[in-house]
Amino acid sequence: MKSITALIAGILFGVGLAVSQMINPLKVLGFLDVLGHWDPSLALVMVGAIAVTLPGFALLRRREKPLVADRFQWPTRTDIDGRLVLGAAVFGIGWGLGGFCPGPGIAAISLGWHEPLVFTLSMVAGFIAWHLYERGMAASTDG
Repeated sequence: MKSITALIAGILFGVGLAVSQMINPLKVLGFLDVLGHWDPSLALVMVGAIAVTLPGFALLRRREKPLVADRFQWPTRTDIDGRLVLGAAVFGIGWGLGGFCPGPGIAAISLGWHEPLVFTLSMVAGFIAWHLYERGMAASTDG
């Protein structure tokens, strides 16, 4: 049941990204270009997402557990540390340079363009590099 729910949610998310044009890097870059030829239309996407998410979370907070899981997995950390700031900066720079962020980048592969594929493979390479770096740092502090 969890896999089917995840598949349906992923398909719905991908369709939403396509309909909102979040998978179009030119549309995203136009939205991010606030000092140039700014395209504010993606702000409506954000407003719509917030309008759905806030009441959804309010309803979920009243439930004891999710429908297809044993428990909710709410975030527990609220601090802002260097890793969070660095990650946000890398995310923002990558999004601004390439016009893709992870979800839309993966969804845009379906268009058959090479750019989202290069982006996604680079993102995965970055994940692996960071994992290896952290593992190496942990090994150096243990020994």
